[in-house]
Amino acid sequence: MANEETLRNYLKFLTADLHETRRRLREVEAATPEPIAIVSMACRYPGGVTSPEDLWRLVAEKVDAVAEPPADRGWEAGESSAVRAGGFVDGAADFDAELFGISPRESLAMDPQQRLVLEVAWEVFERAGIDPTSVRGSRTGVFVGSNILDYAWSQRNPPEELAGYLGTGNSGSVISGRVAYTFGLEGPAVTVDTACSSSLVSLHLAVQAVRSGECSSALAGGVTIMSSPAGYLDMGRQGGLAADGRSKAFSGDADGMTMAEGVGLLLVERLSDAVRHGRRVLAVVRGSAVNQDGASNGLTAPNGPSQQRVIRQALVSAGLSPVDVDAVEAHGTGTRLGDPIEAQALLATYGQGRAPGRPLWLGSVKSNIGHAQAAAGVAGVIKSVQALRYGVLPATLHVDEPTPEVDWSAGDVSLLTDAVSWPEADRPRRIGVSAFGISGTNAHVILEQAPEPVQVARDEVPGGVVPWLVSGASEAAVHGQADRLARWVVGSGASAVDVAGALAGQRAALPWRAVVVGSDIGELVAGLGEGVVPVLAGPADPVFVFPGQGSQWVRMGLGLAS
Repeated sequence: MANEETLRNYLKFLTADLHETRRRLREVEAATPEPIAIVSMACRYPGGVTSPEDLWRLVAEKVDAVAEPPADRGWEAGESSAVRAGGFVDGAADFDAELFGISPRESLAMDPQQRLVLEVAWEVFERAGIDPTSVRGSRTGVFVGSNILDYAWSQRNPPEELAGYLGTGNSGSVISGRVAYTFGLEGPAVTVDTACSSSLVSLHLAVQAVRSGECSSALAGGVTIMSSPAGYLDMGRQGGLAADGRSKAFSGDADGMTMAEGVGLLLVERLSDAVRHGRRVLAVVRGSAVNQDGASNGLTAPNGPSQQRVIRQALVSAGLSPVDVDAVEAHGTGTRLGDPIEAQALLATYGQGRAPGRPLWLGSVKSNIGHAQAAAGVAGVIKSVQALRYGVLPATLHVDEPTPEVDWSAGDVSLLTDAVSWPEADRPRRIGVSAFGISGTNAHVILEQAPEPVQVARDEVPGGVVPWLVSGASEAAVHGQADRLARWVVGSGASAVDVAGALAGQRAALPWRAVVVGSDIGELVAGLGEGVVPVLAGPADPVFVFPGQGSQWVRMGLGLAS
């Protein structure tokens, strides 16, 4: 009897353990294929681009953002004259150090890439409707691509007082680590350097980390700021730059790339979590893949078969066939060697078996802004997400005739020499994004149109005066926020009440605060431009000055509850 009882107990234990194993397996199987939602985007790119909306206007209006080097880099005259044209970020040296509690000395010692990533990370949280000060202690990951660290050695004879800050201020690992430290994020923090594919590899890693449960959400993207002209000059010596400074992607007269810079970040989380949190889902990452060229024709030479493999791996990850994807935002740098290899890989994969009149549409944002290096892939993602949302595939610039180096009849792929309305289909819109690094690391991501949002009934809001609250870490920051708000609101289609709710409930309440009141968008925007009264000696004074005529600023100190 004792043996039978022991056997019975053992079988009960085994059965319970089997049930638990099956339950866990079901959870894993259910979680793995779930799309990852992109719930926010923020960026800085050439052409005065300070937001995804700016980038969309730039590509939709066929703007060529390539220009002469800015005068604020401190480059020697001989260096500047050798740099004919490129894609440069305006105000790359600007930084709101007070906002992040960073001293002037430490700020000066920091690579501009660290500064810009901090500011754009703040923006990407706010654009998701998240107070950036509320994420401390969260399991949020940080994955940032970067491939240039030239700030420290570009500074000739740095001041002695900066010595204690130069190490961390110019460390690649600290680009992601400082974001995690500043915001108190406790997920993985990784700086990725696979050269030109860095930001797309970062997105792939972020998606994998969210899916596996390493983090609940993640920042993903990349940054490149050219503090010195060394990289530009070296590429010129190799004959890799276009004579006129324009990237002519897949064009018959392509003669080299355009060096550029930028920073872009995405906030991603599980689609189910995004819906539960009430986020605005911009697009979903349906699938992604990363691979290596291996022993190719040369250390920096692209490998067509490897590019085909990474595309096919991404399609398997997405559970899709090539004809399920409508377009590709290509790596497309405008080089005579790289573009034909990429085009042939696309013809061999996406270009086969397509229905008549349904080609794969092909474009490249590098024709607008140049090659933003470690921030290039995420620029393609931001452009593609906006294209998915607006239902338009923008034109690629500087293409008179497709390159004759490619047999375009080998598949059904069409260059976007003009804007095209997104073809109608009985399924979501989809677009692939490619990035190939000089390191040999390739990445491909497949994005899908966001599902239709759930409409939530809202109570009617009575008419009357609406307050817009703005705050900053300094008086100058408040003025800057007011200016950005005014520029964003015009043409956004947002209602005065919705903006008021977002400013009151989804923004950090910083020490210097002000409010503008009005009954409609026009009156409120006008109020934003009227200035702040009165000017106080410091933010701690709980002084209130109420408006007399029309919409005016009211300066509020720390005595006002958030």
